[in-house]
Amino acid sequence: MAKKILLIAGDFVEDYEIMVPFQALQAFGYQVDAACPDKKAGEQIRTAIHDFEGDQTYSEKPGHNFSLNANFAEVVPTEYVGLVIPGGRAPEYLRLNEKVLELVRHFDSEKKPIAAICHGLQLLAAAGILSGRACTAYPACGPEVTLAGGEFQAIEVTEAFVDGNLVTAPAWPAHPQWIAKFVAVLGGKVEL
Repeated sequence: MAKKILLIAGDFVEDYEIMVPFQALQAFGYQVDAACPDKKAGEQIRTAIHDFEGDQTYSEKPGHNFSLNANFAEVVPTEYVGLVIPGGRAPEYLRLNEKVLELVRHFDSEKKPIAAICHGLQLLAAAGILSGRACTAYPACGPEVTLAGGEFQAIEVTEAFVDGNLVTAPAWPAHPQWIAKFVAVLGGKVEL
């Protein structure tokens, strides 16, 4: 039976940051359960495409609809070996959901690997698990990391950072490193 990974997302999650890890982790042989509060398997969430086009911040365009394959209300955290938190606008409101925060705290207290990217760090900050930890995020989330007691790592947008069970990255250009480092923390190997 495949090892299971939980992916928590919601409407206006960043398109690449949900689609790419969802598919790539399955290619490694993991079962990836994508769940959203108040939604069931088969329902969809809307995504947003964030791009870097020379403006002072990223631009946002409509993305694809993403079909969920798990029922959030039925998630049993002990069944999962890792957690993926994509960015986009979804973490901004998901951090208001106490069940989401409880899930994040479970993975951290059990030292299970957590991969968070871009604005996904807003969930880690709201869950109160960053104190004394080093991580990265989209630079605009750096103050939230610091206010939560974390040590923000300003790294290149193509890089990822590991601190214990936390695997973090600034944005989707870091997918190759972020996914490879997450798989390594999960105990897998990325090699030819």
